[in-house]
Amino acid sequence: MIEAVVLGSGTSNGVPMLGREYPESYLADPRNWRTRASLLLKGPSGNLLIDCAPELRIQMAREKEYDVEAVLITHTHADHVMGMDDIRSLCLKYQRAMPVYTLPRYQEDIRRIYPYAFMEFPTGVWVPRFDLADCPPILEVGGMRIQTFVVSHGKIPVIGIRVGGFAYVTDVSYIPPEAEAFLHDLDILVLDAVRLEPHPNHFHLDAALAKIEELSPRSTYLTHLSHDYDHEPTEKRLPEGVKLAYDGLRLTISGQ
Repeated sequence: MIEAVVLGSGTSNGVPMLGREYPESYLADPRNWRTRASLLLKGPSGNLLIDCAPELRIQMAREKEYDVEAVLITHTHADHVMGMDDIRSLCLKYQRAMPVYTLPRYQEDIRRIYPYAFMEFPTGVWVPRFDLADCPPILEVGGMRIQTFVVSHGKIPVIGIRVGGFAYVTDVSYIPPEAEAFLHDLDILVLDAVRLEPHPNHFHLDAALAKIEELSPRSTYLTHLSHDYDHEPTEKRLPEGVKLAYDGLRLTISGQ
């Protein structure tokens, strides 16, 4: 069995965001407290972490998940990589560098953001170690065969994944035909829908719903959500089969 754990379902600011007051009724629903978007795929023999949100340590501890075999970085915007330093604890545990799969351009970014992860230090100095590698079309981790593909997030590429009947597409404004080919006959689609109003670099709600109608997955969870979405009243207005993701959501994946 494979399980997907939504570690974070929020947009780049997180929810609630700084500088804004919220109604008590909004804050009372724990599903409206959204850390930055990330996902854990739990395979038969190991886990794949998709993106390293700034709250990575808190997300993993909250879910009582303690192991990661490898990391996939979809792209290097801050909300997806600024938790990579937390990997140091896993490197210490395993006494090895963490395999990190991403696109070549993003490997350069990671080296720039975390130069100390590639430097030599005296024994006893704990630093993260990343074994950077190109993301292959088929990524095999933890007993899973994961199909990868590239979508557009404004002007930059972002990696999406499919495993069995499950697909995860975060930070997307356009899905090219060669990627869309992997998104048919899905049991579960987790899809970006950042806010209610149009956005130049993300699907907003109407764009996401239009794509869902086109792809016809059996169920969909919207993610990378801003504070536009008050979970319970919003979900009541969504079409049948479409729900809002939330931090801690667990989904069982079939079909591999």
